[in-house]
Amino acid sequence: MTAVVSAPEVTLREYGSAVSVPLDAEAGRALAASRILESATPDPGRDGHWLLRAGSRVGAVRTPGGPVVRIMPKTPVSRLFFLLGFSLDPARTWRDSGEGTVDTGAYDDVVPALAHAVERRMDAALRQGVLQGYREVEESALVVRGRLREAEQIRRHFGRTPPAEIAYDAYTADTAENRVLRAAAERLLRLPGVPGPVRRRLAHQRVRLADAAPLIRGQELPRWQPSRLNSRYQPALRLAEAVLRGTSPEHRPPGSDPLAVDGFLLDMNQLFEDFVTVALREALREHGLTARLQDPHHLDTAGLLRIRPDLVVRTGDGRTPVAVVDAKYKVDKAEGRHNADLYQALAYATVLGLREAHLVYAAGRRPERFHEVRGTTAGPDGRGTRLYQHSLDLSREPGRLLAAVRHIAGRLTGDRANAES
Repeated sequence: MTAVVSAPEVTLREYGSAVSVPLDAEAGRALAASRILESATPDPGRDGHWLLRAGSRVGAVRTPGGPVVRIMPKTPVSRLFFLLGFSLDPARTWRDSGEGTVDTGAYDDVVPALAHAVERRMDAALRQGVLQGYREVEESALVVRGRLREAEQIRRHFGRTPPAEIAYDAYTADTAENRVLRAAAERLLRLPGVPGPVRRRLAHQRVRLADAAPLIRGQELPRWQPSRLNSRYQPALRLAEAVLRGTSPEHRPPGSDPLAVDGFLLDMNQLFEDFVTVALREALREHGLTARLQDPHHLDTAGLLRIRPDLVVRTGDGRTPVAVVDAKYKVDKAEGRHNADLYQALAYATVLGLREAHLVYAAGRRPERFHEVRGTTAGPDGRGTRLYQHSLDLSREPGRLLAAVRHIAGRLTGDRANAES
């Protein structure tokens, strides 16, 4: 039997057609088990080949014993990182002038653009010097400094000195902020496909952060609090945390997908949902309304069936629901899948006592449409429950994309004059 030599690199396209790739059985099974792709199955027409099809995840990963898999997004990379930047920090990411957008350089692939963007933000954060702060240190020492840890002194040394068990506040660069940035630089340096010039700049940033302790495998990300003192670090920190959660299984929240791979993956379903809900929340503030993301409710009176609408719009005091929204990234669904979205939206409207529910899709320039549900109680205007379908064209420039979000926000508030302008 002829040994199969796996392809060193495979390029796929988000939700594209399946590609037949030479893979040995072990590498193919590992790739299928990793859940990186929509599907990975043996090719019935070619021995030693597997059919690989990408789903919503984009980026690049190096699989154990297999090839480097690159998944190209349908959305332009610069727009993709605008969505990411806005979701992480809407107040800073976009202004009418365009200031604050994520700089992806001239790269049109996810990993090179990501590495460039993070390094540029790190450089901006460190330009005024490495941030230092106070951190409590506990140690054994020959000289008493700070506070004597009496309980430890008695437990370890039976009250004898020296050494003394002491605690003191040290002014140091080993802060949570610097640990996060150093960890992100080190992770990016291990990713496949980072260009040489960007790699050298990342190595330089790692040297600047050498006084920060490296993160230990399995350790949670250090927690930092936004403040006036670390304001120049915040854009870099938010992007660095996105890197660490998208690349490193040991730093992901409990219950997340434990991919045994080296790389970076963005889930476009989650990214679109995050952008839509955060952007609508910001736009609705102009109308004096509040919005809750992933607002938990129950479908049944016994409280057994949980539902979590992506966004529930409420009055300014947060008490009364005004509208409900669910974001759906993949618009080219099989026959009947849109019906399932509509049933879900109707369930949300029913539980919340609303006469409207809204679905927002990632699509081209499709007109808003609605479905009026038969058998529902008519309101003062004589209408039954309506299920609205909106679309956002992700190829639009950031300004026009946010204007489209404001249009939808106007529709959610019942401000038809604003929505139609």
